[in-house]
Amino acid sequence: MSAIKGNNRLQGPLPKIGIRPAIDGRLGGVRESLEGQTMDMARNVASFYEKNLRHANGSAIECVIADRCIGGVAEAAMAAEKFRKEGAGVSLTVTPCWCYGSETIDMDPLLPKAIWGFNGTERPGAVYLAAALAGHNQKGLPAFGIYGRDVQDAGAREIPPDVREKLLMFARAGLAVATMKGKSYLSLGSVSMGIAGSIVDEKFFQEYLGMRNEYVDMTEIQRRVHEGIFDKKEFEKAYQWVRKNCNEGKDLNPPPNQYPRKKKDEIWEYVVKMTMIMRDLMIGNPNLESMGYGEEALGRNAILSGFQGQRQWTDHLPNGDFMEAILNSSFDWNGIRQPFMVATENDSLNGVVMLFGHLLTGTAQIFADVRTYWSSQAVKRVTGKTLEGLAANGIIHLINSGSASLDGTGQQEKDGKPAMKPYWDITEKEAQQCLDATTWYPAIREYFRGGGYSSNYLSRGGMPVTMSRVNLVKGLGPALQIAEGYSVDIQEDIHGTLDKRTNETWPTTWFVPITTDKGPFRDVYSVMANWGANHGAISYGHIGADLITLSSMLRIPVCMHNVPDEKIYRPSAWGAFGMDAEGADYRACAAYGPLYG
Repeated sequence: MSAIKGNNRLQGPLPKIGIRPAIDGRLGGVRESLEGQTMDMARNVASFYEKNLRHANGSAIECVIADRCIGGVAEAAMAAEKFRKEGAGVSLTVTPCWCYGSETIDMDPLLPKAIWGFNGTERPGAVYLAAALAGHNQKGLPAFGIYGRDVQDAGAREIPPDVREKLLMFARAGLAVATMKGKSYLSLGSVSMGIAGSIVDEKFFQEYLGMRNEYVDMTEIQRRVHEGIFDKKEFEKAYQWVRKNCNEGKDLNPPPNQYPRKKKDEIWEYVVKMTMIMRDLMIGNPNLESMGYGEEALGRNAILSGFQGQRQWTDHLPNGDFMEAILNSSFDWNGIRQPFMVATENDSLNGVVMLFGHLLTGTAQIFADVRTYWSSQAVKRVTGKTLEGLAANGIIHLINSGSASLDGTGQQEKDGKPAMKPYWDITEKEAQQCLDATTWYPAIREYFRGGGYSSNYLSRGGMPVTMSRVNLVKGLGPALQIAEGYSVDIQEDIHGTLDKRTNETWPTTWFVPITTDKGPFRDVYSVMANWGANHGAISYGHIGADLITLSSMLRIPVCMHNVPDEKIYRPSAWGAFGMDAEGADYRACAAYGPLYG
């Protein structure tokens, strides 16, 4: 397999970072003395971003710098016009000096914006920062402030570590906001088993995320299978790859429910076609046009999708487990590539946080039920064994019907430790190890009458991970939950016993959140008891701070998190809504309303 880098598979250009060098507009000695330093500051930041960030699809970040320093409103308008023409989706103002406050700020209400005021004694960049932020706040245009802790000399060109961290947090979240805008959520089917997250809320997608909603009935898959509306040549390649690399497990159904070999092979063919068709529905496929299917070739420009499956589909036809697992993974028969985001059971709200995690990190995501809290006492009673290490105070069983990305096996490595990496860093060996660590069991037909294949694996312990979830609450709107923690290894015999009590044909991640001895993070049980839905999205890394920054841009309050206070980064206006950070977040989000509302 070989990686395909930087392929923008959706319509529209990738958003760029717009950089605005602001300056004291007084000609006659002041402005002239600052032109070089100010423009160098902008170029330095652009170089930093281009070296340290990528889009989630692997493409390089591009920066757009205003053609001239911004000393007043006319030059601010020139910069805004350039940003519009060149597709800037994020706005960063930088300055080493005093400038004219509200005359120089970016007034676009939809662009995430930040200001870096250089901390130096020769010129008051920090004074401008404070004045400009006050202007933003008074005008209702929230902006992030960046101010280095330590004074720098006027000629300094290095970016201090604390400034670098805030520049990156702002840009990662801002690019995520800009990337979602104008894209689609594709709902394949409707509400699955009464799950609230699959009651797709158009108002949420449109007003908070700037996205549109597209709807296709699940019978479209059946139509395309029956009428051959898929790339036949690719199917032959895919089917051979699947039979070589996807290890089929023992049929654990009771003998009367077991399909004969011929039927099992037919199901393999069907689920491979399902996978290709779901992808084509999301992003289109130019090969279909040459076959005479111009409409189908276009796709739905979907950056995210969901498949209802249960039960109207799965009571009759093969389930979506293989389709979802392969699309959610960073590789398939075409090689290593950017993962797709597909929500099981059309849980659009879990899909949204999968998308958040992917856009912030570039990695594949794990979709899982937040299924069971196992206390150490309960484990001892059931197995006669004692949990050890990080698992000693209890564990949460994350497990769903075989749809989690295969990256979740933890067979990739970073610094010699289990990891889930952006696709451009994954080696062919690591992709193969993920496949080898996965067994595809014939679906349990008590659940899935139409059969199918469910992936089974056990995530390696030791991965730092973040579980998140958006919930909609009447009278409040959306609220985000975050739990940072670790995947953990438990004794093999304990895992075997606990897994068989649930479903041994599905993938398992044993999760231990970081506890804080208070509130919903008092202990592991409290995290489970306070989780707001049956599903969670799990992203590699402790990305809670990035999620909080992103949610503040979208005006989604955070109702539960275990991120250290010193890591939290929100617009400066949030500080005016009270000294309790959580309450201030709620009040600020309510005051400003959804970004696109």
